Amino acid sequence: MKVVLFCGGYGMRMRSGAADDVPKPMAMVGPRPLIWHVMRYYAHFGHTEFILCLGYGAHHIKEFFLNYEETTSNDFVLRGGRTELLSTDIADWTITFAQTGIESPIGERLRRVRHHLDGDEMFLANYADVLTDAPLPEMIDRFARRDAGASMMVVPPQSSFHCVDLGEDGLVGGITAVSDMPLWENGGYFVLRQEVFDHIPENGDLVADGCAQLAKHGRLVAHQHRGFWKPTDTVKERAALDDAYARGDRPWAVWERDGATASAGVRTA
Repeated sequence: MKVVLFCGGYGMRMRSGAADDVPKPMAMVGPRPLIWHVMRYYAHFGHTEFILCLGYGAHHIKEFFLNYEETTSNDFVLRGGRTELLSTDIADWTITFAQTGIESPIGERLRRVRHHLDGDEMFLANYADVLTDAPLPEMIDRFARRDAGASMMVVPPQSSFHCVDLGEDGLVGGITAVSDMPLWENGGYFVLRQEVFDHIPENGDLVADGCAQLAKHGRLVAHQHRGFWKPTDTVKERAALDDAYARGDRPWAVWERDGATASAGVRTA
């Protein structure tokens, strides 16, 4: 299945200064940017056709892949001045780079790459800045069996804040951690059918417009995930993932856990 990645936003909370024009998906976690980790996750499950919805800082993403260094994350042998790769990351990937506008909402970005989907009944979509260990094949299979237009992965609230139950007299009746409340939030991993395009207006949003309208018609399903899920909306969150990577604590790297790295023998770079 094709994978649409939304990677054209400003990512203001991730920027370190006015001169920093690096889009959020290019923030580093270990030796590779966020977008690579997300793509590696999908590729592990056999989904290697990617459509990148570019916008702000697009040249950073283009340059990364055009000048990709396989030796950064793969073992290799240096023999006679030539590099022989023992494994490879992206040799079997197909990546479409599509400029979808600087200010475009996510729904509009999706509309602008519809022609790249070749009318595929089902496809995947992602914000390109959230890491998870969710069982993707299960998510897809459950949706494929349902008569619905879209599936949204949902996760428990991540906030560490507490909600306070107040009476009319100002007395506190109870305090509950947000994470303990019966609430779910959008996890950013979608399985979609072409039907979603019927509900996204020009300059519309994928969730607020497309998914909301599907929900009104009983055409939206949720995949509940209680495992690992981490967003990177802030510098602090990105730094925490980077630290975890350095410690070897990276549950999102399912390709390492399952002992599966793309390899077709020795390749010469």
